[in-house]
Amino acid sequence: MGTVWRARDELLDRQVAVKEVRLPLVLDEDLREELCARTEREGRATAMVAHPSVITVFDVVTEDDRPWIVMELLQARSLEQLIREEGPLPPRKVAEIGRQVLGALRAVHAKGILHRDVKPSNVLVTHDRAVLTDFGLAALEGDASITQAGIVLGSAGYIAPERVLGAKASPSGDLWSLGATLYTAVEGKGLHGRRTAAAALAALTSGEPIPMERAGPLAPVLSGLLRIAPDARLDAARASLMLARVAAGGSAEEPLAQAARKSVRNSTQIPVPSFARRPAHRGLHRAEARQQQTVVARPIQATMPPPPIPAPRGHRRPSEGVHRKPVDIRPAPRPLILRMSTFIRLVLPRRLWPRELRKRG
Repeated sequence: MGTVWRARDELLDRQVAVKEVRLPLVLDEDLREELCARTEREGRATAMVAHPSVITVFDVVTEDDRPWIVMELLQARSLEQLIREEGPLPPRKVAEIGRQVLGALRAVHAKGILHRDVKPSNVLVTHDRAVLTDFGLAALEGDASITQAGIVLGSAGYIAPERVLGAKASPSGDLWSLGATLYTAVEGKGLHGRRTAAAALAALTSGEPIPMERAGPLAPVLSGLLRIAPDARLDAARASLMLARVAAGGSAEEPLAQAARKSVRNSTQIPVPSFARRPAHRGLHRAEARQQQTVVARPIQATMPPPPIPAPRGHRRPSEGVHRKPVDIRPAPRPLILRMSTFIRLVLPRRLWPRELRKRG
């Protein structure tokens, strides 16, 4: 489809990558227009998706009757270069790359976009990031087909079997291509070990068993993604979960509880309070007090007489008011003094009054 150049954005003063579409001179005008339209579609399709594992497209510029795609510049090697330089990669590393690329595919599929060309050369790998690039063969749902009838677009060895047989592209086809890409990364060779495109396509449709020597815990994921029947393949959600388990050092089919126990085996356990039950000590003092009251009260009721009936209101008990000062009860006055009290008060001074009258005031 073209060549990617390093360039500088003079307006924003930043380094970018520019994809130049190279069109063969032998093509007629219709095919040239088709390839230009396909490249513009790539820029439009990629710009619709914001995902860390999808290459960021800044602009599409037409110059010399050709489109140029302006993208972010990544200091990275492609997965194809990584395999060629380092050989087969460890299953855990391949699983992490696959998990990120699958996240990119799920994001573009949610926008109605099919990549249709997932392969090692279209996956860029940095120290902490895997990025899916080159949406040159991407198709948008609802757009009219711009490909010639009878032509299968894609790379031999990474095209889903149903597309080889003439079926339409689908998200399941992208998942099959991802499985073939991960197989190449972990085994160090292409699917079925075929060198030519014709041999690879023939092996895909023959249903031969897939040999796996280095896949290890990644084998169940690859087997699930590389099934011939599209309906029998792993879906994106389950494949993502299985890849995450392998990338974490577990087994693809391992239950989540076992994987969690392995990950925290050597870590410090912090007790977590349970909110489903009341604390064990809560209410113990009340229960003990009730129990003690019950145990002590029963023998007392059996041996002691019933409690006395309280006295009627208005009468004091013998012990009530002992602490108070006794009341001085005055003696009853003599009848003669009572009859003469008015005269005595008027005639005699107070100091000569009888004692009874002085106390009464």
